[in-house]
Amino acid sequence: MEIKNIAIIGLGYVGLPLAVEFAKHRPVIGFDISAKRIKELNQGHDPTLEVSDEDLQAVLVKHPFNENKGLYVTDSLMNIVDCQIYIIAVPTPTDKNNRPDLTPLVKASETVGKVLKDGDIVIYESTVYPGATEDDCVPVLESISGKKMNEHFYVGYSPERINPGDKVHTLTTIKKVTSGSTPEIGQEVDALYKEIITAGTHLAPSIKVAEAAKVIENSQRDINIAFVNELSKIFNRMGIDTLEVLEAAGTKWNFLPFRPGLVGGHCIGVDPYYLAQKAQEVGYHPEIILAGRRLNDGMGAYVAGEVVKLLLKAGKPVKGAKALMLGITFKENCPDIRNTRAIDISNELQTYGMQVDIYDPWANTEEVKHEYGIEILTQYPEKDGYQAIILAVAHNEFREINMQIHKQNGVIIYDVKGILPKEMVDSRL
Repeated sequence: MEIKNIAIIGLGYVGLPLAVEFAKHRPVIGFDISAKRIKELNQGHDPTLEVSDEDLQAVLVKHPFNENKGLYVTDSLMNIVDCQIYIIAVPTPTDKNNRPDLTPLVKASETVGKVLKDGDIVIYESTVYPGATEDDCVPVLESISGKKMNEHFYVGYSPERINPGDKVHTLTTIKKVTSGSTPEIGQEVDALYKEIITAGTHLAPSIKVAEAAKVIENSQRDINIAFVNELSKIFNRMGIDTLEVLEAAGTKWNFLPFRPGLVGGHCIGVDPYYLAQKAQEVGYHPEIILAGRRLNDGMGAYVAGEVVKLLLKAGKPVKGAKALMLGITFKENCPDIRNTRAIDISNELQTYGMQVDIYDPWANTEEVKHEYGIEILTQYPEKDGYQAIILAVAHNEFREINMQIHKQNGVIIYDVKGILPKEMVDSRL
């Protein structure tokens, strides 16, 4: 049986690991519109750290299709013309009003539509609401190519399950949901992913089912975290330590081990809005989903308010006070700053007239400047001078900081992630 060439459209947190794994078995073209990204990858380095330099360099090839496997990365449309399978893995963000923004998905579909041939298969991995693939993407493919789905080309959907920064639950070890526009194509898409997914696959009966399965995964987590965030607010007023309550409750076998915190990133903090948007389009107002989103989106401002209260109780002036926030990425031990909610703490503290410095050894300073318009510290400030320290992200490096010195100097310490000893902090979420 002929081995089909694969083109991966979008080489970010999802697309690159996928391209590297397939390149161990087949010829793969990795396509991205960012010339900077292509240059970085051709130099054998992935700044997102999702793929190690060793693994990337092991599959990189200098010319496409010269061998029966390997990864060739490019920003040239001409290099993907000879592929038969196109996997689209681009971001699906929301706009400033939290409405789904399908622009990257539409643009990627236009790109593939320009090279689409009879018999080709287009597989989408981007998280969307049920119906987006067939109702929003396929019409673009058909319009640009002049071809018809299930007559000339076929479509599949296999939602990504990448967990940025997680070196245990990686691409190949997480079961993959697959689907196709016909039963036969579903089987082919499923067989394709079985080549690289050691955890196995689950062939969904339709594309819409696969889309819905993905979007509720993160919506479920969002709602559960919102619940414990609300518990944290309640127990704080009662003078009860939330983490101690969760530890006690966790002794029951079926208690779910969620912890309070900031909910950002490209998935959990975004995907529920996609489901909510579709629900409203079909005439249903989703109450629990949006309530969870409102609560979680407000946690940064809540933390800032708690820090201000602690300063006032300690008799320290708020206006003009200096605070050090540790961490700006959306999660620990990961350089991803997309949709981080840590920035909300800083922004809210500044509305009180406070000066906020941010230090994060994982974040790229240029990316932070571009995304949020702020300069962050490039090294940990050894000298004190701060009235408050907020541990916003649980990077391993922050566990090594001697907080005892700051505590002795009267610095207010707030631990969002609950990783410091209780006696070392003034409060924690």
